[in-house]
Amino acid sequence: MADKFYSERNLKFLLYEVFDAASLTKYDYYSEHNKKMFDMVLAEADKLAKKMMRPILEEMDRNPPELEDGSIRVHDDVRKILDECGKGGWITASKPVDHGGDQLPLMITDSCQYIFCAANYSAAVYPGLNAGASHLIEEFGSEDLKETYLPNLHNGTWQGTMALTEPGAGSSLSDLETSAEPTEEGYYLIRGQKIFISAGDHNCVDNVVHLMLAKIKGGPPGVKGISLFVVPKFRPALGGGLEPNDVVASGVYHKMGYRGAPIAQLSMGDGDNCRGWLVGEPHKGLFYMFQMMNEARLGVGLGATAIASAAYYAALEYCRERRQGRKIGQKDPTQPQVPIIEHADIRRALLFQKAIIEGSHSLLLQGCKYADMMRVTTGEEQERYSLLLDLLTPVAKTYPSEMGIQAVSQGLQCFGGSGYCDDYPLEQYYRDMRIHPIHEGTTAIHGLDILGRKVVMKEGKAFAIFKQEVLQTVQNAEADSELKGFGGKLKAALEVLDDATRHLLNLASKKGPEYYLADATLYLELFGIVTIAWQWLVQGLAASKALSEGAKKKDVNFYNGKILTLKYFYAYELPKITGLSIRLLNTDGLTVDLDTAIFND
Repeated sequence: MADKFYSERNLKFLLYEVFDAASLTKYDYYSEHNKKMFDMVLAEADKLAKKMMRPILEEMDRNPPELEDGSIRVHDDVRKILDECGKGGWITASKPVDHGGDQLPLMITDSCQYIFCAANYSAAVYPGLNAGASHLIEEFGSEDLKETYLPNLHNGTWQGTMALTEPGAGSSLSDLETSAEPTEEGYYLIRGQKIFISAGDHNCVDNVVHLMLAKIKGGPPGVKGISLFVVPKFRPALGGGLEPNDVVASGVYHKMGYRGAPIAQLSMGDGDNCRGWLVGEPHKGLFYMFQMMNEARLGVGLGATAIASAAYYAALEYCRERRQGRKIGQKDPTQPQVPIIEHADIRRALLFQKAIIEGSHSLLLQGCKYADMMRVTTGEEQERYSLLLDLLTPVAKTYPSEMGIQAVSQGLQCFGGSGYCDDYPLEQYYRDMRIHPIHEGTTAIHGLDILGRKVVMKEGKAFAIFKQEVLQTVQNAEADSELKGFGGKLKAALEVLDDATRHLLNLASKKGPEYYLADATLYLELFGIVTIAWQWLVQGLAASKALSEGAKKKDVNFYNGKILTLKYFYAYELPKITGLSIRLLNTDGLTVDLDTAIFND
């Protein structure tokens, strides 16, 4: 297994040279920090990843969780990891000081999470879930809920989860059936089932605290009637301590990948004694949950990019060491074989991986910066960052997830038959990667989101601001002699996206929403390619600036690599928008009007 699983050089290039994370410290909210402190935090994350997470990557995969005597058994080191993350402040790092946190920018804490996910995605999930669950209680919970649950979620002795999905209600949350019946004692009686709950039960914590969606009896139908509850596995007892809360792990799913973290099926209220405590106001559960969805979806994209990074560095090491064949044109069999990295198609495969990973990583940190700026700005400026983040979240979640699969597949291809065997880590990375287009909403759901909601929200204001951002980058490139041609290509690509958007909006008015949204997934794919092309030009400008200012000798290859990968993306990936545009500009409604009987044979 390759020692290297992410690029510290690239991470710091993005943080400091592209997005200027250090500039955040001029704002009062982040003023207690500086670049030196950021580097110290990143260094500690690297140590934790290498010391505790990376060594058990294969063990967690090959010894997956099992349901035993009503509890799910996981790898013993999960308790050590959660304990270390609690003591080290990793769970609370981005939280405000008055919530027990360090008030670090999301750009820095998500960079740490990136390192953890690249080291061992399954291990990184446990503390990440605690951060998300506790965030909801911090933002919307009562003081009593905060006092009861936050300390143990923050220190890692309790596990937090998000319990949304049900057997009959996946993406269709309006069909939730889990019920909540009010009582005179102030709690609600919860009844129902939940499925696909990450870390929904395990033996390495003393309690599991579910942030659960349910419908209060008698409430409004559909999503308007959804409320949010704290539903612990063990509830506080009157005499002190904890007592069972009628929450049962009724099953654990055995998965193709991401095996180190359990995905549980839960039954609540089989004994009519499951108690839940309302978070915030009744019937606002979906609103509360979506307050944190942007960060959660950025997290999915981040995890996908991190796994693809680990796969890329494993493939790169193999390609440098594996000798096979000779250069094209060298026919003498007595000559030594060459490392396969000398073959053009292997270089193409490596460039593809690099382009996808580093382009995705750039977009994710762009989103993190928007989120950080939302904390320190007000009025129109804050709205601008908020709209950009809302619009780009489906892309930041989906492009790394879908293209990450292709990137790992190309890495596996570099290994040939060896990549298909578990002697090398690529087959695990390929399996681990596949969950990401499903986590936090399938690709189809995000296609509907960006086309059905995001590009039209506030009369297209978010999309208009996005175009302004891209055109500003184009303008900056025009002043760079080497990159100005790429600015023109990006401008033309943006026009293709704009034309497709206007065409589809016109189609909606003429033929209705079903025709308009039928190819929303393809629209999202088009949007993603244009967005990553933008991010590559943003990186290219930073690299070109460094070279023109006399980069250190040890960095010249790095910056030249950025320019070369930019050229690769524009030559190999950006042209794919042509085919997508042809399809999106077609109005035949092929998938809308077809007779489903054709699938019978």
